[in-house]
Amino acid sequence: QVQLVESGGGLVQPGGSLRLSCAASGSILSIRTMGWYRQPPGKQRELVASITSGGNTNYADSVKGRFTVSRDNAKNTVYLQMNSLKPEDTAVYSCNLDVSRWDYPGRVYNYWGQGTQVTVSS
Repeated sequence: QVQLVESGGGLVQPGGSLRLSCAASGSILSIRTMGWYRQPPGKQRELVASITSGGNTNYADSVKGRFTVSRDNAKNTVYLQMNSLKPEDTAVYSCNLDVSRWDYPGRVYNYWGQGTQVTVSS
């Protein structure tokens, strides 16, 4: 099995920064794309940022220039550095990973983190 543990959410004032982490553990052979999604109150979940195993990144237009996604393959961890936060960034943030498992080779499994609340308010 594979477990994901997120951390780093919280309450921050507009203009502030937060760093989210998502650490994966278990029967991991390799992790392909790692991504962050968010769901604002009363809205649909949306992709915030993603990073491939080769380091290629993709960002939602609303966060370009403010958020940075990165990964540490040795730690099976993906990060989201969020700067210049705005009230409209308030949402539950969840990580999403595509994982190849050593106990079931040849298949790719998709996993979600438990979600962490980010609230931007003065």
